[in-house]
Amino acid sequence: MGILGAGKANGACSLLHAAGLGYGASLALDLPLAVRLLDTPWKEEPEDPDNLLGAVLDAWRGAGHPLPGEELHWAVISKIPPKQGLKSSSALCVAAFRALMEATDVTIDNAEIVNLSAVAQINANVSLTGSFDDTWACIEGGWKLIDINAEDPQSGVLLESPGPDTNEWDVTIMVSEPRLNPLSLEDFVPHQEDFIQSLNAIQEGNEMVAMTWNGRAMLGVTKKMSLRRVVNDAYMNGARAASISGSGNAVVIFTTSISPQTKQRVRTMLERIPNSEIIETKVIN
Repeated sequence: MGILGAGKANGACSLLHAAGLGYGASLALDLPLAVRLLDTPWKEEPEDPDNLLGAVLDAWRGAGHPLPGEELHWAVISKIPPKQGLKSSSALCVAAFRALMEATDVTIDNAEIVNLSAVAQINANVSLTGSFDDTWACIEGGWKLIDINAEDPQSGVLLESPGPDTNEWDVTIMVSEPRLNPLSLEDFVPHQEDFIQSLNAIQEGNEMVAMTWNGRAMLGVTKKMSLRRVVNDAYMNGARAASISGSGNAVVIFTTSISPQTKQRVRTMLERIPNSEIIETKVIN
């Protein structure tokens, strides 16, 4: 088995869902994903129900770049739960394009990776907007406020920040059943006021408030009463921010690092929820 190229990326959580207003921001989290491009099949084919990796190859060829061979296979190792709103699709695209770059000695900048990732995700029907904000977070860390209607990914960056200090915050994530029902852009319209509050908070550099307002909006969009209870209980147990990430169903909770007992209270609360998994991680600045 020959390794033609390899690439890495990380997951992220939403600060502002881009489908709400046409502006989006996602914050990088230490949820690693690694891809290898091989000339023979790996022992285990990666789970890719949407054929996103096929869409990556199509986008790469469509941009005029060569392929490293006729028979190509993928190996994927990921700590990002799929279909939970933790940006697994964006991370997979980033890592796959980086593997193609290494395999072909073609160099493209991060903005072009974001652009090609948007093409792949839209063609694979895994994104409503192209996920520009998600993909930037999976590449560079921190967060960028993105105008999804800009002419290109670089000019669409309106604000950027390294994000909350990784040493000052603990991040606890609850994942439950995978997201099944797709959302439409019309689902977001009744909740624009909350999204506006989130956008205002991001412009003021207050990520925790932005997450809170985005969470309120997304609970309305998804109508997930069970997740509303999780978010409310997280605040009751001392969380500084709690929100659905992406379109769900992951709930991301921030607590201060100087109060480990708060993180433990939140974890104990989450452990009582059946059919759920708990992940503890950190921000990537």
